[in-house]
Amino acid sequence: MQIDQLIQTIAIAAIPILFAITLHEAAHGYVARHFGDNTAYQMGRISLNPMRHIDPVGTVLLPLLTLVLGGILFGWAKPVPVNFSALKHPKKDMLWVALAGPASNLAMAIGWGVLFKIATASPEAYFAEPLMNMAVIGIKINVVLVVLNLLPLPPLDGGRVAVSLLPHQQAYQLSRIEPYGMFILIFMAVTPLLGWVLFPLVGGLEKILFILLGI
Repeated sequence: MQIDQLIQTIAIAAIPILFAITLHEAAHGYVARHFGDNTAYQMGRISLNPMRHIDPVGTVLLPLLTLVLGGILFGWAKPVPVNFSALKHPKKDMLWVALAGPASNLAMAIGWGVLFKIATASPEAYFAEPLMNMAVIGIKINVVLVVLNLLPLPPLDGGRVAVSLLPHQQAYQLSRIEPYGMFILIFMAVTPLLGWVLFPLVGGLEKILFILLGI
């Protein structure tokens, strides 16, 4: 990719990537506060300011590398701190706190799909092509974050959902994986395993959204 193309791609991708990652984390904090845990609120993490959530590797370096090298576009932000013991009903409320992030990404994917339709309805407008390109990136990053975060691997959101739904003994056994979860995910990412898991699910969810939105 030439330098001018790279700069243009980064400029177009910056907004959807920052929104996808920032709103995901803010949603966790907002729902945690709703159910009784003020940790994220007290630390200023229930915010749309990207600077409060940016992780240099997950929010900047990794998305840039995937844009340049190809592959699945994804990343992460600094996790919002949640004190699950402060929730009104920790095991039950954990489900909604965990689902808040992927739900925000799904909503954003739909929103970018709507913007894509608006852009295609006005193809002669000066903003049409940049908006379409931005919307495509917005759909892709948010769909990937929905699928990735719903994998049943603690500390991913899907792992927390599973811990919330499983009986106590099985939930405890699964929760013991959490200290090693990111190492497992990194191993999957540097091998074909993560792609084998994500590509069919990401492609399937994109198709469903395109059909529902009439794209």
